[in-house]
Amino acid sequence: MTIHFDMKASGRAVEQDAPLLEIAVVGHTNTGKTSLIRTLLRSTSFGKVEDAAGSTRHVERATIFAGSEAVLNLHDTPGIEDVYALQDELQIIASRNKRLTPNEQLEKFVLTTSLNDPLEQEAKVIRQILRSDVLLYVIDVREPVLEKYLIEIEILGKAIKPIIPIFNFTAAHRAELDLWRKKLAAFNIYASLELDTVAFAFEAEKRLYQKIQSLLEIHYTRLQRLIDHRARIWNQLCISAARRIAGLIITAACYREPTDDDRNSVDTSSAAIRLQDFVRQAEQNCLTDLLKMFNFTDKDVALQKIPVQNGYWQLDLFAPGILKAYGLDIGSAALKGAAAGAGIDLMTGGLSLGTASILGAIAGTGWSTFRRYGKEIQAKFQGTRWLCVDDNTLQLLYLRQHQLLDKLMNRGHAARHIDQVDQQPERGDPPDGWHGIINILRQNPAWSGLLSLHNHDDQYRLIEKNLVDALLNSKL
Repeated sequence: MTIHFDMKASGRAVEQDAPLLEIAVVGHTNTGKTSLIRTLLRSTSFGKVEDAAGSTRHVERATIFAGSEAVLNLHDTPGIEDVYALQDELQIIASRNKRLTPNEQLEKFVLTTSLNDPLEQEAKVIRQILRSDVLLYVIDVREPVLEKYLIEIEILGKAIKPIIPIFNFTAAHRAELDLWRKKLAAFNIYASLELDTVAFAFEAEKRLYQKIQSLLEIHYTRLQRLIDHRARIWNQLCISAARRIAGLIITAACYREPTDDDRNSVDTSSAAIRLQDFVRQAEQNCLTDLLKMFNFTDKDVALQKIPVQNGYWQLDLFAPGILKAYGLDIGSAALKGAAAGAGIDLMTGGLSLGTASILGAIAGTGWSTFRRYGKEIQAKFQGTRWLCVDDNTLQLLYLRQHQLLDKLMNRGHAARHIDQVDQQPERGDPPDGWHGIINILRQNPAWSGLLSLHNHDDQYRLIEKNLVDALLNSKL
């Protein structure tokens, strides 16, 4: 996966001349080697993932970039299927060539194993191990610590390459994980890492690169550039996703359907149906955008149909938000003139002006005001009402999106289950000042259009920031 980001090369001269870091992902069959690479690539398309053992038959390579700079190659290797036969063959080589070092024994095995040999697949693995700088040994902690796994580790150790065990499927298997750690300690292997390929955590990926830094000094600076780049990309991704959700909430809260229907028939009116369809389609469009951002598909997340309830909305000419939108406050000349004409002292009478006086004050603010609220003012005198999404539905919409964002940020690209966005999330609270936010949004129907056109509006930006901060609270 190439993430484009302009970056100037830097670092020590010894690193600049060094070849790319070569990483072999090794282990027994069906432990999650291909899944690990998918997670690191943020891609569901690499390799082949199946429940059956031996899905990977050949060594496959993928390159990870920091912007335009290639940093490392990941090599997905076949599983070691017959570790006992491999052990026997290495022992034969050692007995016949007593002067060979363990590393040379592996090289001899690769050279003497022909095509179609029963150990041809193991030879592919050993060949890649010898060519690599570091080995990621993937362990399915749900498996018992069998003798064959310990033999694998012993054979890998002959290559005299740094080994980092990657514990996969760690959720709800803490006891098994502790046992694996104890067994690895017998081989003086302590630099292990929990990196679940199904339940993704960006910090775990960051720690992986940091562990490699501590083992391979020559690649330290290059890996640091990768860490910094990926952190920026991840933060930008999460913020963009939260802004997209904020846009959905703003659009839904601002949206109205004019209606003259009787209140008793509102649930079956055409206006109510249009409103429900609008909200459901808006949420579906948001889901589509979020899936693209995180490089998932509609096969990864199921969005249950949201129940949409309706409420009535009418322009309140006396609402502080409306008056502020008109540029009217206690000190405005227009409002003072209206109060004087009505014989009201603003300091003692508050904003208790009549409708006619308020309209007179508004008229003094100019044509731009009427261009914004002209329809509402006209409708107020004609008795027209609007259907809007009620408070409970908006809160439900927010909680569903909060749940969706959490699932996307913590879903690995090797996950094969379908995440469900609940129709009625049981937990969660809206942001502080939620009702005030909704009231302001309802007073700004123009914000339901192209949201990018309103980024210059201070009030809009503040609402968007509050929503984004609430969605990402403690997530970054």
